[in-house]
Amino acid sequence: MGDLSFNAYVADWWPFAFILLAGWLPTDIWRFIGVLSSGRLDETSPGIALTRTIATGMVAAVIARLVLYPTGTLALIPDTVRVGALAAGFAVYMVSGRRVLVGILAAEAILVGVPLAMAA
Repeated sequence: MGDLSFNAYVADWWPFAFILLAGWLPTDIWRFIGVLSSGRLDETSPGIALTRTIATGMVAAVIARLVLYPTGTLALIPDTVRVGALAAGFAVYMVSGRRVLVGILAAEAILVGVPLAMAA
């Protein structure tokens, strides 16, 4: 069966154990605590407002990083197209009555459509 000690980190099972211990378990513990405590929280409390603000800021930072400093295939799309898709997606989101899916689909259509049109 092989060496299952901590020092055998090059073993085939180690990446799965790492994903379980460092990725899934800490995340799911907080989700479980959130589910258990959600009925007792006041949505208008300052602590919840702060938490919502921080979470929104983190999502905005991830989106900004993806648009301004992309990696992989997204980096092949010109900056103006990526920023334009972000702006258009936000505009469509606002015009559509704050429907997130509609805004995302509009931005994706631009991200896919403009490079295809430029290649043709």
